[in-house]
Amino acid sequence: MAQLLISQVINAPVEKVWPLISDLTKHPLWSPKPYTIELISGTSGAVGSRYKSVGEVPPADKHHKNEVAITEVVPNSKFVFEAYDENGTFVNTFTLEAVGGGTKVTFQHDFPKMVGMGRILLPLLLPIVGKRDGMVRLGQLKAKAEEK
Repeated sequence: MAQLLISQVINAPVEKVWPLISDLTKHPLWSPKPYTIELISGTSGAVGSRYKSVGEVPPADKHHKNEVAITEVVPNSKFVFEAYDENGTFVNTFTLEAVGGGTKVTFQHDFPKMVGMGRILLPLLLPIVGKRDGMVRLGQLKAKAEEK
């Protein structure tokens, strides 16, 4: 199983960063690529809530569809959701830790065992495209959270 693990220190308190992470409908505000996400059942930000999303997946899928479910919420500390598509279950974990007056955000993205071309492309693209996109994404989260 492949995994992406990246961190970013944000000069804003956890209480300001948490709402940007725990409300999935706010994720497009700090995404490097355009996508949409819509609540289809449950309460926004609550375990068991389900969403559908459409966005870009490298290298060429501009309208990739996912079903998304929130699986764990520890307020101001940990937020986990799973995205499901034809390749399997992708687990997305955000952990927040207060550091000084700011927040360290760690993002862990766990991929399922890929098949077909995904099995060949993922090890090649993840360290280059995946890490770069993840760092840009956390950089945009930082900019959004640090807005006055």
